[in-house]
Amino acid sequence: MSVIDELTSELARLPGIGRKTALRLTYHLLRQPAAQSRRLAEALVSLTERVRQCDRCHNLTESPLCGLCADPRRDGALLCVVEEASDIASIERAGEFRGLYHVLGGRLSPLDGVGPDDLTIGSLLARIEPEGVREVILATNPSLEGEATALYVQRQLAGREVKVTRIARGLPVGGDLEYADGVTIAQALAARREMH
Repeated sequence: MSVIDELTSELARLPGIGRKTALRLTYHLLRQPAAQSRRLAEALVSLTERVRQCDRCHNLTESPLCGLCADPRRDGALLCVVEEASDIASIERAGEFRGLYHVLGGRLSPLDGVGPDDLTIGSLLARIEPEGVREVILATNPSLEGEATALYVQRQLAGREVKVTRIARGLPVGGDLEYADGVTIAQALAARREMH
């Protein structure tokens, strides 16, 4: 296998990158100055050597605690549970949530061999009382696996002095009803609020 084929194969393993795009990226890198390609390679090496999971929430960080956990302005009584660290960025972009997070590291998926022991549910449960968490917001994806994960976590939290809520789902701003599927419309109706 040539070096070009090897890099193309590795790039094609990335999510959303097919063989054609991977080949296009490979040729793009070959057209760049060697120093630029070296910087990219060094950044990839640094990424794997320096990035780790936060000791508290399992977010990705270079320090023992991520910037969110270390921020004293965050409300520790609110804990938002997400599947992956990348989900935190999506929630933070909205600029509305001021609590802390907990990253599960995936979602329950028996077909893929992912069970409760493969997720960070144990460390989530261990955080509730010592950190004074009053509300756990389950922000798993609205897929079958995400819903099963949310239900499982909810059951694990039953009997504890903590409110468990689920993020609302429904129609996006600017979306048209005619293009929405039945499940989305049903969820939008179920999560309706009174207008003031």
